[in-house]
Amino acid sequence: MDSNTHVVIMAGGIGSRLWPASTPEMPKQFIDILGVGRSLIQLTVDRFSPVCDMSHFWVVTSSAYVDTVKSQLPEIPQENILAEPEARNTAPCIAYSCWKIMSAYPDANIVVTPADALVLDKSVFADIIAEALAFSASCPAIVTVGIVPTRPETGYGYICSAGEAPGKVHKVQSFREKPDIGTAMKYLEAGNYFWNAGIFVWKAETVVSQFRRFSPGIAEIMDRLAPSLNTSGEAAALKELFPLCEKISIDYAVMEKSPDIYVIPADFGWSDLGSWGAVRSQMVSDAADNAVVGKDVRLFNCRGCIVHLPSQKTVVLEGLENYVVAEKNGALLVCRLSEEQHIREYSADK
Repeated sequence: MDSNTHVVIMAGGIGSRLWPASTPEMPKQFIDILGVGRSLIQLTVDRFSPVCDMSHFWVVTSSAYVDTVKSQLPEIPQENILAEPEARNTAPCIAYSCWKIMSAYPDANIVVTPADALVLDKSVFADIIAEALAFSASCPAIVTVGIVPTRPETGYGYICSAGEAPGKVHKVQSFREKPDIGTAMKYLEAGNYFWNAGIFVWKAETVVSQFRRFSPGIAEIMDRLAPSLNTSGEAAALKELFPLCEKISIDYAVMEKSPDIYVIPADFGWSDLGSWGAVRSQMVSDAADNAVVGKDVRLFNCRGCIVHLPSQKTVVLEGLENYVVAEKNGALLVCRLSEEQHIREYSADK
């Protein structure tokens, strides 16, 4: 366990595609969406626990979720829970956390990860992260984790790599947007295209220099914030300055512009759990391919469904095929899985 290693968990999203289980008041990263007794952010901490001491874990989240983070992750120091005054996408979020860490730990080597993904093979995952950290410590490079694709997926962005070998670090040739099905099939056949998992590894000084070069507007705001970091004036300065940052993802702000990006391909059973179909595919199913979270769910002549209900509810379903049925706090969803891409609009306030 390297004393210079830090883990930053991004936990500010609202997970609207998993409504009604995930809501802005309690989004998916704080929910036991898989019915395993741990929320997704708790599972994230579990798999990173061999990487560094809990004193070097950081969570960046909305101010609305700070108390939830504290209650779910009491082992992380309260001062390491960083509250964004407002959502500005991933680039400002990452910049704030890395400037903050570097102000106290100039030699920090940092892993940045989403809070809401699933990893099945923790051993392979730990090996990949260790390899990425060793590479980023040795040179001024950014390493991203690429997932070896198992199907022609159109819902993920892709990383085009100069090499194919899993577990080895390769130069990134380009980042690609979410493809259509024909392009996704070509990516799968080519062998050197990997799903972008949104996991980044870098030294603090490396990412700060990359921001200065490719996103100088955000860097300038962080430099104005820097004198207040780790002082009693940090919250007030952050409230004033953070909303001035451009609302932009780290991919657009830095990754797609920098020549210093590398990828380490891996296959450790990853999913972003971004839809009910994705959740169902990672759960234990019955003989008819139904996946259930709930204490008293009775299915008759149902096939390929996911049912997600509070434990105190009793529900009887008959004759459904490939449906999602989910209920929380009086909101009920019954939707064909083939139409789940519309859940966000179905659930939007009218």
